[in-house]
Amino acid sequence: MPQTEEPARRATAAEVARRAGVSPAVVSYVVNGGPRNVAPGTAARVRDAVRDLGYRPNRAARALRRGSTGIVGLVIPRVANPFMAELSEAVQDAAARRGLAVLAAGSGNEPDVERELLQTLPRHGVDGLLVATVLGHADPPPGTAPGLPTVYLNAPFPVGGRCAVGPDATQGARLVVDHLLAVHGHRSVALVTGESGARRAGARELGWQQALAAYDAAPGPVVRVGWDRRGGSAAVAALLAGPQRPTAVFATSDAQALGVLHGLRAAGVRVPEDVAVVGFDGIEEAAYAAPPLTTAKQPVAAMAEAALDALERPGGPVEGHQVLGLDLVVRESCGCPAPPD
Repeated sequence: MPQTEEPARRATAAEVARRAGVSPAVVSYVVNGGPRNVAPGTAARVRDAVRDLGYRPNRAARALRRGSTGIVGLVIPRVANPFMAELSEAVQDAAARRGLAVLAAGSGNEPDVERELLQTLPRHGVDGLLVATVLGHADPPPGTAPGLPTVYLNAPFPVGGRCAVGPDATQGARLVVDHLLAVHGHRSVALVTGESGARRAGARELGWQQALAAYDAAPGPVVRVGWDRRGGSAAVAALLAGPQRPTAVFATSDAQALGVLHGLRAAGVRVPEDVAVVGFDGIEEAAYAAPPLTTAKQPVAAMAEAALDALERPGGPVEGHQVLGLDLVVRESCGCPAPPD
């Protein structure tokens, strides 16, 4: 029989303690940030030993000792949304590396359902909540169970009085619109967005506006539709109905952009020869569109890690807003040539 490789043995707290010349209790204080203070020199020796031995605390066992479940609740707008599916998977991967499980639920893009989930999930024994909210910038954050650690995830704006982690959506939108203007010479870019624009421009729309202003370019038509493929496809009729057809379109989600590609193809409009199209999110499916979609890629894995780090922080999450930058992924839908095989 072929020999199977044995899994690497996990270093123990006792081994870290021996390497650092301290007791296992001191190792626990350093790793967990308390409850007792440790002298800086001693703490440095412990951290060196942790790094040298590759020590990782068994968080699941620690949760059992503390009488908690080791389960994190995750609230997302729609499970079927491809970006939210990838974000949910990233959260589950990051949680698994910490010895945690994830209980996920979708709000169906309904604020009332989201509020209800924030009240019902704690009854299922979750130790903390990650919330990809459907609420807007000006909406008051919904109430959560008192004392339950909560972090708002994928938040492009601060959430009043709460801990939030999200993308720098304005920067990401500027990346793709700047590319259309600077590299391809477009003088106007249309916007397909799911953001309401009722009170003020959302972060992605603001990035579009800033890019146009920086290049003294005229704003193209704005079409407000759902965030999904159906919305993007429906937007095409409005884009083509005006007196002057846009030469470039920025869709504020990749799902919308895929719908725009479908609608343009059905109308006999070539992409990118007649109209360039770019998106936002960086979902895996964008690479397999026809043509492959240029997009601003959200830092999904980094967001998941940062949100869980904030959730597990000793003393609980700290109020504030951490933003992470996006990367420009260039493909053929903007007019750039296909990369060589």
